[in-house]
Amino acid sequence: MSQVAYQDTATFRLHEKDTGSADVQIVRLTDRINHITGHLSTNSKDHSSRRGLLKMVARRRKLLDYLRATAEDRYKSIIASLGLRR
Repeated sequence: MSQVAYQDTATFRLHEKDTGSADVQIVRLTDRINHITGHLSTNSKDHSSRRGLLKMVARRRKLLDYLRATAEDRYKSIIASLGLRR
């Protein structure tokens, strides 16, 4: 199995103990999405993981929409640093 490079959530935290802000959740979801995408490239018939992946992508999309509506500057910085399209 290939190594997955995890993003450091410390750079996206709003304060020292921040684990639940939209920024941190988006970074963690992106890491999980990338991991499962690698898993599905070798296990193409794993439909339950594919369903979980689609749910995570939808959740990340909702969080990004929320962030864009409430804090445009944070939204743009996350999109740029994670390399997401939109």
